[in-house]
Amino acid sequence: MDFQTWLAFFAASCLIAVSPGSGAVLSMSHGLSYGVRKTGATILGLQLGLVLILLIAGAGVGSLLLASEVAFSIVKVLGACYLIYVGFCQWRAGDKSPVQGDETESAGTWQKRCLTGFLTNATNPKGIIFMVAVLPQFMTDTRPLWTQLLVMAATTVTVDVVVMHGYAAGASALRRLMRSARAVRAQNRVFGGLLMAVGAGLFFVKRGGQHA
Repeated sequence: MDFQTWLAFFAASCLIAVSPGSGAVLSMSHGLSYGVRKTGATILGLQLGLVLILLIAGAGVGSLLLASEVAFSIVKVLGACYLIYVGFCQWRAGDKSPVQGDETESAGTWQKRCLTGFLTNATNPKGIIFMVAVLPQFMTDTRPLWTQLLVMAATTVTVDVVVMHGYAAGASALRRLMRSARAVRAQNRVFGGLLMAVGAGLFFVKRGGQHA
């Protein structure tokens, strides 16, 4: 990958990262609830899921998924149901908050937060569609596939880590305003509702990237 092509891919990665989506909502939700440091595990999981999608798309498996109605539908339904489940759990949390109680108990283990981030990105059909559509535009058959995928993965992850930490930090800055039970309840309802809405929207994603 030459420098000019890399710059174009870097710009595309920035646009992808800053676009509001399930990863951004999850980062803000965990940043507000647990703080930036604990949200690092969530962001790690998001990056692992992102790398998986990139490798799937780069290896051509993504195209096979898009070609199979059954396989794509399975991924789509799993992704939608998982986000709805995560959102519903947060919605039901009511006025429970680590700001008021035991933060370690509320946040759970770092492995759990990491898994939540991983599944959020790994089961996102929009991510698969986008990667399958975008990656070929920056790849060439004159260079080894694995080196191109390595550069793309490093670029995408670096950009996304910075942006997701920005979302988490911005949300975390509001934690001191979320000490009342009413504010915490509103926070959980808003982010829980957003995650459920994003999850429900995945049901309408078609293989061509169009909505029903």
